[in-house]
Amino acid sequence: MSDPNSSPADDQFFQVGKYQIKVVRNMCIGAATCVAVSPSTYKLDSDNKAVVQTAGTDTPENILMAAQSCPTRAIVVVDTETGKQVWP
Repeated sequence: MSDPNSSPADDQFFQVGKYQIKVVRNMCIGAATCVAVSPSTYKLDSDNKAVVQTAGTDTPENILMAAQSCPTRAIVVVDTETGKQVWP
């Protein structure tokens, strides 16, 4: 899981399966669409911002679909196999 004591300004990548995922906190509005699509990878913290849970068991397809469902495009996804950013 991500560190619940980290600063909201700490936009860092977390490894989940084949992806590195980052939530850009100042863009997150807490819509929770990512949580609805990929609930073991994303959750809302006490500030109603999405955070990444690194022990998630969601499929790579769901993880990416969850990022794509974000209305503000606040979730960045990088494919660790290619090193390329796949979203946004």
